[in-house]
Amino acid sequence: MKKIILNIGGMSCSGCSRGLEKYLSRQKGIQSVNVNLVLAEALIEYDESITKKDIEKYIKEAGFESLGEHKEIDEKNEAIKTRRGLLISLIPVILIMYITMHHMLSLPPIPYININYPIIYSLVLFILSLIFLVYGFDIFKSGLKNILHKTPNMDTLVLIGVMASYTYSVYCMVMILLGNISYIESLYFESSVMIIYFIKLGRYIDGRSKEKTKEAIKELVQMTPDYATLKDKKNERKVTIDEIKKGDILIAKPGEKIAVDGVIIEGEAYLEESFITGESKPIKKKSDDKVIAGSVSLDGYIEYKALKIGKDSTISSIVRLVIEAANTKMPIARIADIVSSYFVTIIIIIALITFFVNLILGVNLEEAINSFVTVLVIACPCSLGLATPLAIVVSEGLCAKEGLLVRNSKTLESICKTDTIVFDKTGTLTYGNLRIAKVFNYSDYDNDEIIRLVASLEDKINHPIARTFVNYANEKKLILSDTGDIKNITGMGITGKISDKKFYIGNEKLLDKLKVTSDKITDEKELRNDDNTFMYVIENKKVIALIGIKDVVRENAKNTVDELKRLGKEIVMLTGDNFEVAKSVSNSLGIEKFYASKMPSEKTSFIKELMNNNKNVMMIGDGINDAPSLAISNVGVSMGGATDIALNSADVILLHDNLEKIVTLIGISKRTIRNIKQNLFWAFFYNICMLPIAMGLLKPFGIVINPMLASLAMTISSLTVVLNALRLKYYNKK
Repeated sequence: MKKIILNIGGMSCSGCSRGLEKYLSRQKGIQSVNVNLVLAEALIEYDESITKKDIEKYIKEAGFESLGEHKEIDEKNEAIKTRRGLLISLIPVILIMYITMHHMLSLPPIPYININYPIIYSLVLFILSLIFLVYGFDIFKSGLKNILHKTPNMDTLVLIGVMASYTYSVYCMVMILLGNISYIESLYFESSVMIIYFIKLGRYIDGRSKEKTKEAIKELVQMTPDYATLKDKKNERKVTIDEIKKGDILIAKPGEKIAVDGVIIEGEAYLEESFITGESKPIKKKSDDKVIAGSVSLDGYIEYKALKIGKDSTISSIVRLVIEAANTKMPIARIADIVSSYFVTIIIIIALITFFVNLILGVNLEEAINSFVTVLVIACPCSLGLATPLAIVVSEGLCAKEGLLVRNSKTLESICKTDTIVFDKTGTLTYGNLRIAKVFNYSDYDNDEIIRLVASLEDKINHPIARTFVNYANEKKLILSDTGDIKNITGMGITGKISDKKFYIGNEKLLDKLKVTSDKITDEKELRNDDNTFMYVIENKKVIALIGIKDVVRENAKNTVDELKRLGKEIVMLTGDNFEVAKSVSNSLGIEKFYASKMPSEKTSFIKELMNNNKNVMMIGDGINDAPSLAISNVGVSMGGATDIALNSADVILLHDNLEKIVTLIGISKRTIRNIKQNLFWAFFYNICMLPIAMGLLKPFGIVINPMLASLAMTISSLTVVLNALRLKYYNKK
């Protein structure tokens, strides 16, 4: 099974996207289709029996255009072109409106071009309106093709409405030319012109508004630089990103961005990676460390080998994931899809009924046509089609900006229904690696100075505990001292000199070897009871510090648990660790329900049991042992540093490993669903309110509307939905 995302040209309403979906779904070899009106893209799954070329041929047959695989189209030029067309066409619009309506505004008529000269008057209106038949040709072409493919859309309604009004006006003009000037009052050329112009204007406004929804995605794309410095046979030259090949050696100097994902082969520097890792502090990178495209070198000179380029890079993977998610559909979107699929046909039937009922009731032909056209124009389902996809695209972009990668929009809807949140412990509620938990200082040095001394000695040792001190010193930007006579005392610790002072660092066995007596019994007991591995720091045969090391709870874990409780969520901790460790962590976080010593299969069974009891479960974890649980839960959330299998099993990835983003995720989900419901309400409300007026049912009360006002009302309706969806961008995490 293959998957492809294609940019689509020529879509303007929900009828377009739905029609394209239906047409493509009927083609042999295509397994599933999701068309996104806002992004103007189609996510298509297909088998080996067809090719990309076949799919593009089907798209053309459906009346649309494939603009190739997902890429950044030059939308700025398209917008300029559209705006220029609107400005140029505004001149004949103003002219035709002045000719037909000058008397309403008590303005002087144009000599010879007024109703006192019916032949010239009708011919001028006819010629000016012909310009708009050319201007709106794309609308008519789309409408006709969709009729032929039995997938009528908004353009179909416009085609039928405009051509009905225009054809009748041409008939009246012919009658005037034949001498029957009474038809002068039955010309509706200006209605056809204004309908086309307002629809074009509405689409331009929609397009510009929809572009704002893509900003977060564009920001991700723009994180990588356009150029890089390539080292070639000891020479340096500037190349574009597209010229870089896997294995090339690139250079990053202070202030420059990393061009592609790679590994450092020479030099060291502090890199700013907050856009991916969420770590606000710069991270020191040296030889053999990996670098991510888009990160900024703050100091130092590094050479790195290109490992992942183009579509394989971290940024491209994130963008692709966000785009795919935005091109899937929420269950709530089915309401709009079902309605849209029948809507156009129903409206055409209602318009025809309105037309014939008017004639039966004795209304003259021009008024009957007027009502017929008004019904067709006012009921165009633009706002209905925008209601869901707009909100989804805004939310997906917002999630990406917050470091939350949501794999599909169905997940976005499921998140707000979650009532039970199950946490893994190691690597999720805790950091998953050894950290300095407690320092008992018995010297004149401050705590950071103690750590600096220890890290200086441990820097020469390749051991997990040693790396704990060195990493802490790097985080704190502590400058390590020169050391000498470093020796490893097997199974006990190390020794070495700093400024002619001899230090020892090690465990209780080291104390026995040195015949040093410790009187820190209370502190030792405290560390031991709190599951710490602890080390003595000895200077001149005297214990100057006692340091506890353990896998500590994440700094924001307590706030996250407290906030989730406030939201009414039930919190559970599952861990494969022993009971005492699990109890210690759960007590520190205020989690009442915890289960220890659980195998991966037991975790999965536990989640199944919760779901069988009608619980909506969110599982948050990392590591291979969490993958089955992440896959089976209603919503699986994986930490960004998790193993590949855990990431692949998850519905949501926390890029920043920041647990507080879970609260943000739930908040965005709730607001998104509320926003979609509001959009659907206003879309339905608009059509329910306006249709009776267009049909003339309220004419006895003096409430009427003509095709020009109908096209304007339709534009305002779409704009209301767009603006409401854009409110999501200003999500307040508080």
